[in-house]
Amino acid sequence: MKLAPIAALALMLAPSAFAAEINVAYSDDFNTKLQDDLGTREGDYLSKEVREDLQRELTKQGVDVARIDVTIVDAKPSKPTFKQLGDKPGLDYGASVSLGGMKLTAVAYDADGTEAGQYEYSWYENDIRQTGITTWYDANKAARWFARNFAEDLRGPDLQN
Repeated sequence: MKLAPIAALALMLAPSAFAAEINVAYSDDFNTKLQDDLGTREGDYLSKEVREDLQRELTKQGVDVARIDVTIVDAKPSKPTFKQLGDKPGLDYGASVSLGGMKLTAVAYDADGTEAGQYEYSWYENDIRQTGITTWYDANKAARWFARNFAEDLRGPDLQN
């Protein structure tokens, strides 16, 4: 029972998180790409990463919005996905690398449902020597930068350093 006071103290000291509802959808073209080429589980992974990155950056920037609707327009893996490896048995995960990245759009809404901001972001690695060692390394970079930039944009220029 000594853990209960420690847990309560940790909750009190943790920065308060803003409870934005973050919805992630896919463009029709990317949804088809998930179904036919990448695998649907990859969409779940990317959606989770985008949500976590946005929640972290909104909290860090002190932005309080009620809802954000994000669309993953496109994403390219840095390494083959599980489905791609299964579809092409000769594909070598360790030796295969490509230029990955992601394109996203988002709209934020306040508690009244009024649009609070829109954002579009696209980043793809352009140097094969810089691509990562995991399947979604470059796309994860794009998601982090998208989240940071969108949160800063929502915070507004008066509050930026």
